[in-house]
Amino acid sequence: MNFSKKYCNSLTEYSRFLTREINMGDLNMGGLNPIRVQSMTTTDTMDTIATVEQSIRMIKAGCELVRITAPSMNEAKNLELIKKELVTRGYNTPICADIHFTPNAAEFAARVIEKVRVNPGNYADKKKFETIDYTDSAYEQELERIRNRFTPLVKICKEYGTAMRIGTNHGSLSDRILSRYGDTPLGMVESALEFLRICEDNDYFNIVISMKASNTQVMVQAYRLLVAKMIESNRNYPLHLGVTEAGDGEDGRIKSAVGIGTLLEDGLGDTIRVSLTEEPEFEIPVAKALADRYSKRKDHTRLKEINFDLPYDPFEFNKNKTQERINIGNHNVPRVIADYSMKPEVTAASLFGVGYNYSVPLDKWNLTDLAVDYLFLGDNKIDFEIPGTLGLIYNSQAWLIQKNKDRSYPLFCGEEYFEAKEKSAELNFVAVDATVLTKEFIQKIRNEKTVCLILDSFNKHTMPELRRMAIDLKLNNCELPFIIKTNYTNLSEEQFQLYGSTDNGGLLLDGFGDGIWIKQKDCVSTQVCNSTAFGILQATRSRISKTEYISCPSCGRTLFDLQETTQKIRERTDHLKGIKIGIMGCIVNGPGEMADADYGYVGTGIGKISLYKGKEVVKKNVTSETAVDELIALIKEHGDWVEKVS
Repeated sequence: MNFSKKYCNSLTEYSRFLTREINMGDLNMGGLNPIRVQSMTTTDTMDTIATVEQSIRMIKAGCELVRITAPSMNEAKNLELIKKELVTRGYNTPICADIHFTPNAAEFAARVIEKVRVNPGNYADKKKFETIDYTDSAYEQELERIRNRFTPLVKICKEYGTAMRIGTNHGSLSDRILSRYGDTPLGMVESALEFLRICEDNDYFNIVISMKASNTQVMVQAYRLLVAKMIESNRNYPLHLGVTEAGDGEDGRIKSAVGIGTLLEDGLGDTIRVSLTEEPEFEIPVAKALADRYSKRKDHTRLKEINFDLPYDPFEFNKNKTQERINIGNHNVPRVIADYSMKPEVTAASLFGVGYNYSVPLDKWNLTDLAVDYLFLGDNKIDFEIPGTLGLIYNSQAWLIQKNKDRSYPLFCGEEYFEAKEKSAELNFVAVDATVLTKEFIQKIRNEKTVCLILDSFNKHTMPELRRMAIDLKLNNCELPFIIKTNYTNLSEEQFQLYGSTDNGGLLLDGFGDGIWIKQKDCVSTQVCNSTAFGILQATRSRISKTEYISCPSCGRTLFDLQETTQKIRERTDHLKGIKIGIMGCIVNGPGEMADADYGYVGTGIGKISLYKGKEVVKKNVTSETAVDELIALIKEHGDWVEKVS
């Protein structure tokens, strides 16, 4: 099936999708403006000085828009005092009021600050998790009710020149939208469009739109679908990009880069918020690192254009169909290759960084959940017995010497494969770049029964070039499995994580890739490289190797110390491979986002926690002192607990 719906300017040439320019006070967004970075305070909005001082720390870190929660009229009124104090101290950075459930707070805030954010899932609706079978006329009546509720805010924003973000959250879609469209990217898009049409009917256009989710697949598909629908209807509102509840540390950065970076690669996005369970000023350098990568992207080596319908669906995940080679391709999870070709010596101890630990006294290998599947040794040799799950890849000439060793396979470069007199009877890796992967080459190699391709790129526009190569294979009916290979030099650890996550994540979200091979030079340690690779697979839901935490970034609504609690839960549960645990500061997105989690821990009052199994609350008003123990007991009760091995 072909998919002709367009969602960006070009899939091969870096080009920003030109959006309408909007203004928030003195700050302009969209159009030809740079990608703006923003964050959100975590202080109590009623604590004026604490909020001002945290805002200043954010601004000094590079934050261009400060978002502050206003859960009631009291907080909305206090925004005026916060704004005045910031101006008195010499800071004119615009403020955005974050509104849920309280239209009167939004209407007040719109008169005193530069921007309001409304969530169409809860601005005029209360979530009861009910399924309602609407007739068309009944649904129209619901839309009229929303129009009456929302129009006053639109008129105030228009009168005062206030900007608005219509911010859809996957975790807080209304029962009405869920009943009509389901828990889908289409439902997210329609939720925003319903509110957008009301704005347009009132000749109000100072609007930015977001489609945020904790599931990176859903998030990317929703933004793409939104842009496709905007293009079809001659709309071009700016986009606010973000992954909700990304988490903290390495996991939060990788997950954010997978979602945000995938869209930035195709020129989508006018402002970024990276949601980490950390202090908000720490989010800004991450957002800037993601955005700054595209300041010089236009000078990349040109790719073959895509002027035809896509042979895959960019709005729905479908794993690309490939053949199986031992444990690669077909229904196997993506494999991880670690590059040891540059090491002066490969020892048993050196494999610790890629998930293996050899015990000399026991003469046994211990494998972690982050154990790689293959080592690329190049011309290196090893003089010890490898664990039974590990495969070895050598340069073709070096393999001739090692070929009688178990689980050893050659790597050929393009045409070298056809010229070779000796090949493996089981598995041959063939490396190709865009210049080698011609239609003629594909036709020549596609029926080889032992080949696994390595798609390699050194283009600045790495992800689109690798995607173009994957599309060429698909167009030529080539079902050989292939590994994605990306290359990085002289990067900081954070840059390495962000760039690698973007380049590999974008392909995996489209169903491409039977494995990843990340080659680093003068970059990070082998251990960081390996952890990043598995983190990317986890963030794209391609291969689950560890516990996943869907943890919100905290804000003024948070009812407990989110960072401390997340760490406590992580310490007790990080060995539960494949379990997803939601840790939410309040109920705004909690139950909805936790429909995607196995267990949930949600603040419902001062010192009070509710525990969830899926989206169903199973224990209410648990004291925060005992809530972590109660969560562990709940996991045990449902048979998902295993004891941690020391």
